[in-house]
Amino acid sequence: ESDRIVNYVLHIAILITLYIILGQSLNLLVGFTGLLSLAHAAFFGLGAYVSTLLMIRADWPFLAATGGGCLVAMTLSLVVAVPSLRLRGDFFVLATLGFQMIIFSVFNNWTEVTRGPYGIAGIPKPKVFGLTAHTLPQFVILACLIVILVLVVHWRLTSTPYGRTLKAIRDQETAARALGKNVLWFKTSVFMIAGGVAAIAGALYAGYVTYIDPTSFTLDESIFILTIVIVGGAGNLRGPVIGAFVLVLLPEALRFLHVPDTVAPNLRQIIYGILLITMMRFRPSGLAGQYAFD
Repeated sequence: ESDRIVNYVLHIAILITLYIILGQSLNLLVGFTGLLSLAHAAFFGLGAYVSTLLMIRADWPFLAATGGGCLVAMTLSLVVAVPSLRLRGDFFVLATLGFQMIIFSVFNNWTEVTRGPYGIAGIPKPKVFGLTAHTLPQFVILACLIVILVLVVHWRLTSTPYGRTLKAIRDQETAARALGKNVLWFKTSVFMIAGGVAAIAGALYAGYVTYIDPTSFTLDESIFILTIVIVGGAGNLRGPVIGAFVLVLLPEALRFLHVPDTVAPNLRQIIYGILLITMMRFRPSGLAGQYAFD
C-alpha cells in the first residue's frame, strides 16, 4: 500500500513538471509578449510524435530525438508565425486555433506515420548520458532537471534586453515600433522559442507514458495549458509554476471525495471553467502574476 501511495505521488510530481514546462513556454507568449495562442497542444504533440518516430524508426537517442522534435516544432511555428503575427487580437487567436485543428487532423489521419487513432506504443524510456529513467524516482529526477534548465533559460531570456523588448511590445506595441524595434522579428522569434520548449515537454511526456495518440493533444489541452498561465499568473516565472500545482492537484481531490469515474471528467471541466471565470473576473493577473491579459 505504501508503494502505491509513493508511486501515485511521484506520478503527480511528473505531471506537474510537464505542465510547468508547458506553462512557462506559453507564458513567454501570453505573459511577456501579450500574444494569446490556442495552438500550444499542437507543439506539445509535435515534440511527442517526432521524437517518438525518430527513436523508434531511426534509432536516435533521446536527446537527439528531442532536439529533432524541437527543430520541427520551431520550423512549423515559423511557418505559422510569419503570416499570423501580422494579424491582431482575435484574428491571431483564430489563426492559432486553425493551426491546432490542422495538426490534430494530421495526427489523427496520417495513419501511415502516426497510426492515427490507434496511437504509437512501445516508446522507449529516456536514456541520458548512458542512464535510463526506468523507475518513477529516476524519471522525477530527469523531469526536475529539465524544469530547472527551462526556468534558468527563461529567467536569463526575460531579464535581458530581449525580454524587456517583449514586455514593451506587450504593453505598447506602437511605441516599441516607434523606437525602431523590429516587432515582427521579436514576435516570430518568441513564438518559435515557445513552440520549441513545448516540444521538449512532448518528448518527455512520450517517454513517460510510452504510448501516445491524438487525444492527448487536442484543443482542450491547449485551453488547459492557457488556464494554467491565467490562474497561476502571467508575466513572471512563478505564476505558471503555481498554476501547474493548483490545476494538477485540484482534480486529484475528486479521488478522495469518491466521485464516480463517469462523473469526474465532466466535473473536472466544470471546475476548470468556474475557476477560469472567477480568476478573470476578480483577479485577472492570476494568483501570482504581474500582467492581466485581456
